[in-house]
Amino acid sequence: MKTYKSNGKLLLTGEYVILDGAKSLAVPTKFGQDLVVEKIDEPQLIWGSFTHTGKCWFEAVFDLPKLRLVNCTFNSDKEGGAEFIAETLRDILQEAKRMNPDFLRAKNGFIVKTNLAFPRNWGLGSSSTLINNIASWAKVDAFTLLFKAFSGSGYDIACAQNDTPIFYEVENQIPKVEKIGFNPVFDDELFFVHLNKKQNSREGIAKYRRSNQNIQQEIKEISLLSDEFIASNSVKELGKIMVEHEQIVASIIKLQPVKKQIFSDYFGAIKSLGAWGGDFVLVTGNEDTKQYFLKKGYKTILSYKEMVL
Repeated sequence: MKTYKSNGKLLLTGEYVILDGAKSLAVPTKFGQDLVVEKIDEPQLIWGSFTHTGKCWFEAVFDLPKLRLVNCTFNSDKEGGAEFIAETLRDILQEAKRMNPDFLRAKNGFIVKTNLAFPRNWGLGSSSTLINNIASWAKVDAFTLLFKAFSGSGYDIACAQNDTPIFYEVENQIPKVEKIGFNPVFDDELFFVHLNKKQNSREGIAKYRRSNQNIQQEIKEISLLSDEFIASNSVKELGKIMVEHEQIVASIIKLQPVKKQIFSDYFGAIKSLGAWGGDFVLVTGNEDTKQYFLKKGYKTILSYKEMVL
């Protein structure tokens, strides 16, 4: 039996413009996903995906070595069907097989269990942690597997593999990862608040791509703000950087910042993370912060220390 583990992710700066080379700040989270592989005699791949509460939400059986789908079940009435998820999983596994022809070629089969450490709607990287774990199992490059299977910048794979904050940028389609020290002395004044809905990052990326703007100046400004973000010495200074960052991204994607949309009466700074409109936001605040968001109906509020690895 072998176990592979990957960290979740949050993108603190850069969101959409990371796709076009902006230097961006990302942090791995304490919540991730593991993948447990156990050999069996039958030439089948028996797959089970489990939630953070231990409930099986997806099951599938594939015949090996061709990965022919035998059956699948999906415990949800809200999202895509079981066949769609099974086909997506099969595509990832087949791509890994193309990258490493020895993967899944043994005469035996496997029971595979994936275990999330966070609710599926949190947006901390259920797909990226899965891809990184499969890449580790298949002994292939996780970035290449991601780029072949999905769209995206790859920062989430970098977070899955690193236990410290990172600067991430893509130069000539090649990922560049720099481990950094980011341990703000004011971390007790930083919070992550979930907006009660999950944002589809692939849809956000597609919309951003369709805008087709010349944003070279904005990319430079965001890259500078990433440096200023980790150099900030107070929560007030960081708040100003967050506001400036929101204004730049808002001008690119033609959306209002989340504070202006929903939390105009909040006393601190609020910054969207990743694709705008869902998942977590970063908030500066104090002992009154949790009560403010609870009154607004937002119950998932984590401190910086609770979230970041």
